[in-house]
This record gives sequence, C-alpha cells and structure tokens, in this order.
Amino acid sequence: MPGPDIRADDNVHGEMSTEPTATVHSGVEAKTDRKLTVLETHGYILGRTIGSGSYATVKVATSERHNCQVAIKIISKFQAPGDYLKKFLPREIEVVKGLKHENLIRFLQAIETTHRVYIVMEYAENGSLLDIIRKDQHIDEQRGRRWFKQLVEAVDYCHERGVVHRDIKCENLLMDHGLNIKLSDFGFARGHMKPKNGVYALSETFCGSYAYASPEILKGVPYRPQDSDIWSMGVVLYAIVYGRLPFDDTNYTQLLKQVQNKVSFPREPKVSTECRKLITKILAPLKLRSKIPQILADPWLSPSAPTKDEELDANPDNAQASKEEIKSVNIGTVTFDRKLEEVK
Repeated sequence: MPGPDIRADDNVHGEMSTEPTATVHSGVEAKTDRKLTVLETHGYILGRTIGSGSYATVKVATSERHNCQVAIKIISKFQAPGDYLKKFLPREIEVVKGLKHENLIRFLQAIETTHRVYIVMEYAENGSLLDIIRKDQHIDEQRGRRWFKQLVEAVDYCHERGVVHRDIKCENLLMDHGLNIKLSDFGFARGHMKPKNGVYALSETFCGSYAYASPEILKGVPYRPQDSDIWSMGVVLYAIVYGRLPFDDTNYTQLLKQVQNKVSFPREPKVSTECRKLITKILAPLKLRSKIPQILADPWLSPSAPTKDEELDANPDNAQASKEEIKSVNIGTVTFDRKLEEVK
C-alpha cells in the first residue's frame, strides 16, 4: 500500500495553509496566523526544486541563519527503502558531519520529523560537471586539469580520514559560484575505513553506476573501496577531456570485457599525450593502478613538474587509440540494482 502523499504531512514542506480567512467588521479581510512549517521554524524558506528521485527531492531554500541560499534534501520516510533509512542515511549524516574541505559540499544541518528527514547543505549554484560537459561537448585541458586536481584533493582528504565515497561520477561533482568542484552525494559513503596494521577493510556493497565501476566491483568480488574511488576518478577525467564515457555500459558482458582491457582513445578531440598517459595509469588493473600520491605528482597534473601540457599528438598513428574509433557513449549512467545490498 503506498504511503501518504508527501505534501500532506503537517504542512512541513512550506505549502500555504488551507485554513479559512477571518473577516473583520470593517469589511477588510485578514488572514489568520498560520502555523510555521518545520523548516520555517529553523529559518529556511523553501524555493524551487532542483532535483528529484523516487524518494527524495532537493530544493533551494533561503536561510536566515546562514544569510545565503542553501540546498535541502527532503527524504520521505514512507517512500525510501528500509535499508536506506536504517543504514545508509544515518551513515551519510555521520560521515558528512566530520568533513570540511573546500571541494566538498558542506553539510549544515539535519532535521528529522515523523515523516521526513531534511539534510541542509551548501548550495552549488552552477549545476554539475555533467551539465558543463553536455553544454561544451568536452572540456579543454586547462579547465580539466584544475577541476580534476580539485577532485583528487577532495577524495584524498576523505581517504585520509577513513571515508570512501563509492559513487564518484560527473553528476555528483557540483560547481559553486566560482566554478570550483564540489564533491557531493555521500549516500553510499562509508567511514572508519582507515587501514589497521597496514590492512585495508574490504567492501562487499556493490553500489554506484556501471559506467564508473571498477573491474573488481563488476566482477562481484570483495574490493578495496579506495582503489575503486580512484578508478571512478579516471572515468571522470576521461569524460572531462573527451566528452564521453570510456566504456559502454549498455551491455554488462561487454562492459566487463572492456574494463579488463587497456583503455582506448578516440582521435577527436585532440588530447595531450601526458593526459592520456595519466588516464591509462588510473584505468589500469588493480596491481598497476596509480595511487593518489602518484596522481598528484603526475607531470600532467602537477604544476611543479616539467610538462608538455598543451602538446597535442598530431599523428593519429602514434595515439593510444584503437584501430577503429570507439563508439561515442552518451554521458549518463545506469544505477546498480545491487546498491542496497548488505555490507559485510
């Protein structure tokens, strides 16, 4: 049986009150004082919807307390899966409370009522990296280098604090007013993942999106989520400079085969040799995959290292491209059906 309409709960969403107006003897109509919504009591006035899913909506709100616009994720307890409410949502709130980095969406407050949970966050007003890629078709290396470095530094910050994201993708990389990357959506993140005595804990939760998933996730074996986050960053970098995804996620069998082979590059757009080399080192088998310190020190990414940043390979025969240009894959992802499996 479906739950009650999400809009009909205690007027917490900020809808206008349906109470009748009172008429004074002078003939002037005056409204009775309406009850403040839960969000209004906390100083938030809801605005337009900027995102929605099967059990959550994200709205922009004006915050009196913070004197700025914020984003509020509104989760219906009636519509959200039990696993999400009991495990993933509390974990998300616990994780984001302890994170403060210039390239992470800042958590501001969590409010819980009988029927809903509200997560108040920093508002990134310039949409997502995916929006920019779709608009510009692909990103030049100068911008791409800046944004990718911001992403790597944000993920490095998380990993150093024992937090793994497990859902890095272009849709979850938001842009603030200064067009800086803000990693968002820690819905499948996990904390307390620092190695103990040099041994990393493995994850068996296969969450994320097929197109960004590492080979070990696609194989369905226990995996080290830090390494899978790195793989996902490699997919993001490829998408930035080529405006398409490196792997076709429409066929699982073909996808599994592709991710286990050396990544191939199209001839257009032209991308520097150094950038292609970095992508190849990230989208590599587990034993050969670059770690974050190696990525940060890479000649293409590090400003202190001698680079040929703008050098383009003019000879297609020397490019690390397949003999037949790879099929252009639309930027977009297919979400795992298994993403709410039990963590072991």
